[in-house]
Amino acid sequence: MRVLMMLILTALLASCEQGADSPRGFSLPAGDVAKGEEVFLTYQCLACHSLKGFEEQELELDIAKRVRLGGDVTRIKTYAELVTAVINPSHKIATSLPAEQLTDSSGQSLMRNYNEVMTVAELTDLVAFLQPQYQLKPFNRTNYPTYFP
Repeated sequence: MRVLMMLILTALLASCEQGADSPRGFSLPAGDVAKGEEVFLTYQCLACHSLKGFEEQELELDIAKRVRLGGDVTRIKTYAELVTAVINPSHKIATSLPAEQLTDSSGQSLMRNYNEVMTVAELTDLVAFLQPQYQLKPFNRTNYPTYFP
């Protein structure tokens, strides 16, 4: 019975990737961390974001409060999530601040659209720089007392 359930689950998961809009086969080249830091500074990401180890520059804030990047997370930030955050920031709005501070009246992200100015090389470099800024925080298990009958 278990084998049958695993086969059905595998078939269902495999069928999800077959459409024309499937991410199957999509891959970007590896980025350069040092160049990614340059991209981060060149595009003035610190006008809206904070990142440990980087001074908040004298940039005019585009939002009420900076959105923190990096740090301890309970779930790995994948390459795909970081790429999506840059090229389609409205896909998933950060939950660190109230949504009304990060979105316009139609619910779209206030993040500038860099798709017309940032090259693919700059994007991959930026993501290569950002990804190691996140550290996976170990899951703390609750230690329940052992009861003996």
